[in-house]
Amino acid sequence: MKKKTTGYLFILLTTVIFSTMEVMLRYTRGLFAPMQITYLRFLIGGIALIPFAAASLKKHGAKLTARDLCYFALTGFMCVSFSMVMYQMAILRTSASFVSVAFSSNPVFVTILAALLLKEKIRPNHVIALVIEVIAILVIVAPWNNTLDTTGVILTIAASVAFAFYMILGKKKTPSFGGIVVTCMTFLFGSCELLLLLLIGHSAGGAAFFDGLGLSIFANVPLLPAMPKEAVLPFLYICLINSAAGYVCHMLALEKTSASETNLVYFLKPILSPLIALVFLKEVITANMWLGIFLFLIGSAAAVLPGIIAQRKLH
Repeated sequence: MKKKTTGYLFILLTTVIFSTMEVMLRYTRGLFAPMQITYLRFLIGGIALIPFAAASLKKHGAKLTARDLCYFALTGFMCVSFSMVMYQMAILRTSASFVSVAFSSNPVFVTILAALLLKEKIRPNHVIALVIEVIAILVIVAPWNNTLDTTGVILTIAASVAFAFYMILGKKKTPSFGGIVVTCMTFLFGSCELLLLLLIGHSAGGAAFFDGLGLSIFANVPLLPAMPKEAVLPFLYICLINSAAGYVCHMLALEKTSASETNLVYFLKPILSPLIALVFLKEVITANMWLGIFLFLIGSAAAVLPGIIAQRKLH
């Protein structure tokens, strides 16, 4: 029971931290190149976690093998070089509120992948919650209005699927190494993989290649920021809180609860993120957004309350 309580605490912390992500990235827009802030936040976050990861390895009595490093190269690619790149590109094309809500559809993919790869049981309340969540996303996206940027929608869904796959891959390694090690190694590998792409984009041939694909955001990206004073604190918040602390809390939640329970983050995030965007970015919350938020509340209750009630009956 204590483990579960701690897990729910990490779920709450993750929700609050992740709910400020889109707002902070939109707030610093124009101060950093999109791929510059993406690789830097994971690189700095990963470096900051190295001492804690080393202590976690010692605690678990574990050593990283070449096979483990290859595995973390994969988690780094799925999380940073693919999911977060698509995520950042989506934010450039549409509102922070929309990306936050649509990205939160990843529990649909997490539940399916957890059943297939982790053999986690899908309970009826999880199915009900997922159905309600899909309806909520459709209400918020309102495809019948045809006002959304199609590319932005595709990028957000791609980011969501890739992140779900990363969650499942990370979950498989947390018993052996702990959530901090998984997060640290994922960040370091993922940021270095993205940095390699950016270095290619610094060559004349590489820049022309990316431009030809319509991916000019990878061409001639400044590797180090020329940072004004007002950008220092937001930059550190993005690197150390949004990235390092947020993803550690997320992995620790996965470690202490099931993948399905950790999905609660993405049931609650669509409720909190638009409110934060309203306060700090003055983004309008439309009627369909309010209805979607209400549906997410119902989905959250359906996902979590039966498990909490069952646990209390056992104790």
